[in-house]
Parts: sequence; C-alpha cells; structure tokens
Amino acid sequence: MIDYLATLQRESNRFASVTRTAERKDPVPTCPEWNVADLIWHLTEVQYFWATVVEGLLQDPEAVPPFVRPEDGDLSEAFAMQSARLQDALARRKADDSCWSWHDEGHSVGWVRRRQAHEALIHRVDAEIATELGSPVDRDLGADGVDEILRVTIDLDNLPEWATFKKDGTSARVETSDDSAAWSMNFGRFIGASPVSGNDYDFVAAQLSPSIADPTAIIRGAPEDLDLWLWGRGPIESLSISGDPQIAAKLREAAVEATQ
Repeated sequence: MIDYLATLQRESNRFASVTRTAERKDPVPTCPEWNVADLIWHLTEVQYFWATVVEGLLQDPEAVPPFVRPEDGDLSEAFAMQSARLQDALARRKADDSCWSWHDEGHSVGWVRRRQAHEALIHRVDAEIATELGSPVDRDLGADGVDEILRVTIDLDNLPEWATFKKDGTSARVETSDDSAAWSMNFGRFIGASPVSGNDYDFVAAQLSPSIADPTAIIRGAPEDLDLWLWGRGPIESLSISGDPQIAAKLREAAVEATQ
C-alpha cells in the first residue's frame, strides 16, 4: 500500500530542492508555455488550493480565497509554506472526511491525498527535466499513477446527461511489463453541448472495460514509464506496442483532453 502522505512529502521536497536554485526564466520543456518560475507558482497555487479545501473541509471551490502570485524571488518560500500547509491539513484529517473535488467519486480527503501525491510527482519530473537533473520514479507509485490517470482522469464512467460516448470500434489494453496490472478500454468520441457553459464538445475519449478479447493494440511497459508517457513526460520509445501503432497516439490524445 502506498503511503500518499509520505509520497507527497518526498516529491514536494525534491521539487523544492531542484527549483530553489534554478534559473527562474529557464524554460520547462514538458510545459512549453512555462518557465521555472511559472512551474513553481503552479504547484504553489495547487497546493494552496487543496490545503485550504482540506483545512476547512470545504464543499465549494468558490470558497477558496484568491492567492496572489508573489515576486519570482519569493516563490520558493511561498511554495515551502503552502506545501507544509497541505501536508499538515491532509495529516490531521481522516481519509473519509468529506470535501469538494472535481471528480464525482472523489469527495474525500483520501482522494485528495492520492491526487496531490501524483501532482507533486509529475511536477518534480518537470523540474528535473527543466534543470537537466533526474531521479527515478518508484515502480509501485508509477503503477498507481497509471491507474489514476486511466481510471480517474480519462475514463468516461459517468457521462453527464447532455453528453454521449460514441464508440469508434478501436480499443487498447495497457499492460505493465511486470504483469502486475492491465487496463482495457474502448475509444470513441465525447459529444454534447453543455447547458451550463453553452459550449459544444466533440473530442477523442476512452471508456474502460473489464476486458477486451482482441484489442486493436496492446501498449506495454514498465509502470513508471507508462505513467510518465501518459502524462507526456516520457518517450513512447520506452514502451512496446503491438497492433495498430496509431492507437497509442489516440490514447495520448485522450489523456491530453482529460488533463487540460
């Protein structure tokens, strides 16, 4: 069992260490519109937001006060403060305490612990890529990360009433190379018009399935390599793909849509 609090602390500390002396204007290749200062601010703001939600067990994100971006020279101190707040809030609350979440099944402190552990991991990797440093990703954490992005972020398990999922006849199975886990999914398009925003939607999406006998492609790799690839932080060359190679591109497109 993964200790998400310990993981959050480890990954946040590594992020702080890597970014503390980094040039603030250096680009972040995995986040093309950001420099290092923007990356630090992003994770600071994210951890501030969730610390505030968990501290007050808030049920409405609008109840979180705005947080003004500090000067670039003060970003590391601001991150350290907000990261400590988040870790303290998550440690003091029970896993089943209720709080707001953007996911229909995520309204608990335990869900936030998992999500923020992976958020810190991915941005630690961003920081290391930006500074040309590197450290390994824990294999068990990588497998859990694959499960999170496929099952929580990408999977269309609970469509809104105004949307439909139109299958396109293609599918995939994602497998870890140690045979510890596998996920099957059908591809299609998410189509609908939101009555709230008024926006029309039509994009590549995926829906998990208990099993698919003959998938269009099998995507296989070490858990940590699969996790980083799904998040756009690792090369597809680290994986093996059998069947239609375009299916891997389709899965990445679905991941990009789901994580915007």
